[in-house]
Amino acid sequence: MMKKRGLLLIALSMFMGIGAAWVANNWVQIQNGEIAENKNQVTVVTAAINIPYGTKLTERHISTITIPKEIRPQGSISDPAEVEGYVALSEIMAGEMLMKSRLSSHEGGSTLAALIGENMRAITLRVDDVVGVAGFLLPGNYVDVLATKIERRTKQASTDTVLTKIRVLAVDQKARTDDNDPVVVRSVTLEMTPKESEILAKSRAEGTIQLTLRNPNEEDVVIAEEPKPAPKKKVVRRVYQPPAPEVTVIRGTQVNKQKTKG
Repeated sequence: MMKKRGLLLIALSMFMGIGAAWVANNWVQIQNGEIAENKNQVTVVTAAINIPYGTKLTERHISTITIPKEIRPQGSISDPAEVEGYVALSEIMAGEMLMKSRLSSHEGGSTLAALIGENMRAITLRVDDVVGVAGFLLPGNYVDVLATKIERRTKQASTDTVLTKIRVLAVDQKARTDDNDPVVVRSVTLEMTPKESEILAKSRAEGTIQLTLRNPNEEDVVIAEEPKPAPKKKVVRRVYQPPAPEVTVIRGTQVNKQKTKG
């Protein structure tokens, strides 16, 4: 009886040992699989909430997700600390990955200064409800600039589009608005190159300025000018002049021909 009980305990111990070894082996395999899986995953920074244009990013705007390394887009950000204090150059929806191309560093001064692109300038126009497109201009919109001047000699007005696809940086002193309702503003700040700012300043001094709101996805359409007619060749008319009459003078053996005066 004692022998049978001892053999049973030995068999039970062996069974439990084999089971423990099997469980340990599975655990090791699972851990190795998780490590291998983690090596193929990367962390990217996303927007935790909707981020309006011109917003300075803080901790509450930032979240992270883990995605496979092979689908990580170029220009994405992995460290949340890299984007804190940056300014959104366009509206970013919640859940979108934060891209370096859509953010601008803010190294002090006003937030507006961080919105100005490289080699660009900001210039402010005083506007009314007509020039300001009835208050529908919002930061981030694009406008064309029309210049109207009156000829002094003819007293006739002429209007030309002097600048196209100019970005609105701010309206009044706001680089962003929380709604899309029309608001009559007193000034509009535009982003343009130094050369374009010279054109705008000259046009404003020569006459009046009008802004036209445009679709941001619309490309400039170049209208081919009709070829100018070739200049007419100047016809030179030659007047026929008959030769002067001649008189033959015979003196002895000499013969002379002399032209008479007409």
